[in-house]
Parts: sequence; structure tokens; C-alpha cells
Amino acid sequence: MSPMDIYCHAPLGAKIRFSNGERRPPDRFTRKVKAWENDNGSGTLVEFSPGRDGGACSLPATFALHLATYSSGGVPIIVVRRLYSVASRLDFEIVERPRPGMARVLTAIGEGDELRHFGADVAAAEAWLAEHRYHDARIERVDDPDVANRPLFRGRAA
Repeated sequence: MSPMDIYCHAPLGAKIRFSNGERRPPDRFTRKVKAWENDNGSGTLVEFSPGRDGGACSLPATFALHLATYSSGGVPIIVVRRLYSVASRLDFEIVERPRPGMARVLTAIGEGDELRHFGADVAAAEAWLAEHRYHDARIERVDDPDVANRPLFRGRAA
């Protein structure tokens, strides 16, 4: 799928695989392997941001994938997220969609939402939210089908 398809159709919480289409180099080429790993992997879709169309500069729409959380003693130390533009040269694939009945914990950022947690059901999401307390967080139940409807540019209807 193209990055535009991910932006327009993938729901928050979906598992996304990204790839540059090249084969993995042999392990003895450590620099090439590192470069390949940078362009190939998977993550959870956590954020969308519409683009800006104005004046001399226009910015394309973007989406963010949560790749990893490194913690020590149960406390997150580093959260790794990567932002992709709809103009990215990588190929994307939806590996897993959220199941109906699951619940998202969302917070508003700008004109979009950011996924904070994904619970098995509304009760699990409420329990997580009671423990972690995010300001202005809300719980959204996943419907069947889970339809994404987002604008490509700020201030425009989808």
C-alpha cells in the first residue's frame, strides 16, 4: 500500500509493516544491515496529522508509528516513534486491524488524535486510564467496520 492509503484508510491502533522493497543484506555487512533495518520494520499506528497548504510552503499529511518503548524497572525511559509523510518512498502494509469491541484511549493534539493505549475492551481501557490519568483523554470503542475519515489538509472536511 502507499503511504496515502495508510493515512486515508488505516485505523488508529493498526499494526503496520513498512519496507523499502530490498532484500536484507548479509549479516557481515553491518552498516548495510543497519541501513536496511532503518527502512524495514513494523509499528503501531498512533497519530495522524493533516498537511498544511498555504502560501509559499506546503507540508504533506503525516502519520506516526510507535516502534518501541525501552523501560527500566517498569518506567518508560525512551519511546521510539517515527513520523512518515504521505509522500514517503516506502511501501506499507496493514498487518493487523483492531478487532471490534476493543477500546482506544485517545488524547487530542492539534486537529487530530493520539493513541495512548489500546485495551481489550472498554473496562480495560477505563482501568488503564484511571491508573495513568491523561488530561482530556477519552475512550473510543472500535466499531465494525472501523472507518477512518480524515482531512488531508487542515481546515478542510474529509
